[in-house]
Amino acid sequence: MIVRRSTRGMTTKEAVSGTRTARPALGGAQGGALMAVGAMLCVQTGLAVSVQLFDRIGPLGATWLRLMCAGVILLVLVRPKPSDFARRDLLACMGLGVVTAGMMLLFMSAAARIPLGTASALEFLGPLGVSLYAARGRARIWALPAAAGVVLLTEPWHGGVDGVGVACALGAAVGWAGYILLTQHVGDKVTGLKGLAVSLPTAAVVATFVAAPTEAGDLTWQLLGIGLALAVLHPVLPFSLEVAALRRLAANAFGVLMSVEPAIAVVIGLVILGQVPGPLSVVGVLLVVGAGMAATRGGARDSAAASVDVQTDLPAALPRPADGNRRPAYVD
Repeated sequence: MIVRRSTRGMTTKEAVSGTRTARPALGGAQGGALMAVGAMLCVQTGLAVSVQLFDRIGPLGATWLRLMCAGVILLVLVRPKPSDFARRDLLACMGLGVVTAGMMLLFMSAAARIPLGTASALEFLGPLGVSLYAARGRARIWALPAAAGVVLLTEPWHGGVDGVGVACALGAAVGWAGYILLTQHVGDKVTGLKGLAVSLPTAAVVATFVAAPTEAGDLTWQLLGIGLALAVLHPVLPFSLEVAALRRLAANAFGVLMSVEPAIAVVIGLVILGQVPGPLSVVGVLLVVGAGMAATRGGARDSAAASVDVQTDLPAALPRPADGNRRPAYVD
């Protein structure tokens, strides 16, 4: 039997050779944007659920629980070895872990004192600063509506915001800026998820020193089970998506894209926590979403910037790229 293959939609080269070149899924800036949005949805949902645990284990304890469970999950799945890393890259992974712990501990402390949307808006000043520093030419213009949106979401002229909460959110903003830059370095230099398999256990150790002395006594088996589920929702899944997104997007494009997160936080805060935004917050949502969407245009990274072989490093039982290629689709 003769099998006829259609050449419709194939290039001349593909038609002659009889094969179609596989196109990577979720490629370029568009794929990076989708990954980043997915990560933000996971983060804000996980944070909102974590806020509901504050009465049982406190904000520091909730953060410690998630980081501890996330570190164990990645160590079991990825099983990193010191020989997998150059010394400089291993130190970068550990530094990323310290920054991650500081960012998460400070943000959860802020979320315990001020609305989730306000805390996220203030924390966004970190990636906004990265975008302003790294942007060139017309790209910087998108930071302006994003900044205006942050101001409207925060409404600083009311003067009734908890000062400690604001300070914690600003500290988290500094941590987020460092997280973006270190994550891009680790994503470029370290294979697959091995960087996260070092950074998150490091973050768990830091959080243990901070939170365990006061919160360990409240830990129960039920809370441990909840912590495992929350660890997957945040930080394991979103941080993995962000590593993939930063392999596709320039740091400034990623930073401005994160402007969508305060808007997501407002919506999640409304749905899960019942925190109703005011009219100015709605205007702020429109501004930051517009700036974030505009930032995805032309934000793809040069393929030379992400030259590392980024196989997934997960056990054989877990899904791998369908084409068997050692370079997954999320690398240009």
